[in-house]
Amino acid sequence: MIEVYSWATPNGHKVHIMLEECGLPYRVIPVDIGAGDQFKPGFLAISPNNKIPAIVDPDGPEGKPISLFESGAILLYLAGKTGRFLPESVTARYEVLQWLMFQMGGVGPMLGQTHHFRNYAPEKIDYAINRYTNEAKRLYAVMDKRLSKSRYMGGAEYSIADIAIFPWLRSWKNQGIDWADYPVLKGWFDEIAARPAVQRGVEVLAAQRKPITDDKAREMLFGAEQYRRH
Repeated sequence: MIEVYSWATPNGHKVHIMLEECGLPYRVIPVDIGAGDQFKPGFLAISPNNKIPAIVDPDGPEGKPISLFESGAILLYLAGKTGRFLPESVTARYEVLQWLMFQMGGVGPMLGQTHHFRNYAPEKIDYAINRYTNEAKRLYAVMDKRLSKSRYMGGAEYSIADIAIFPWLRSWKNQGIDWADYPVLKGWFDEIAARPAVQRGVEVLAAQRKPITDDKAREMLFGAEQYRRH
């Protein structure tokens, strides 16, 4: 059974959804990032960048255990393990992979900064809010245009590209987005949200997550603790 060290965040939900879609048995070990669990030695041993999610698969390649961090790498591993949600055709595979990288290098980091400056920063900095809100809107426009030409993000079939991107768009309100500006993307979003495995995946650990309101959580997520060598 795969062990999943995670929390109810977009990156965590990517892996939860993939596991649900693939029907793989897994056990969730909560890593409360507001309480500082991500800095504990046991977690750092499998996720040296102190970020969730991470997995341990006791039945890895050649029957040997494997641990992995970085949600994109985990999606690729699970796709390889199950033979699902990543095309066999070389051309189609790279089409999916480019949109997976688009999420890892653009959607995740930029929307994360949008969340931070619009909602969590201790002071409202207009320049930062405008910069990242505009970038969020640009990215949404790229995805809307893509889906006007393609059934799914990575091509004709549902894939790990869709699984990677979807959780990040669930907080569209916090990103300053008006769905009326992106009707094609909204149709895709609603379709993905209706998938039973997706609905199960986004509920994983959701009841344990609390709003970031106390000073300790802010310190663990945004303060000096992030930069201390562990």
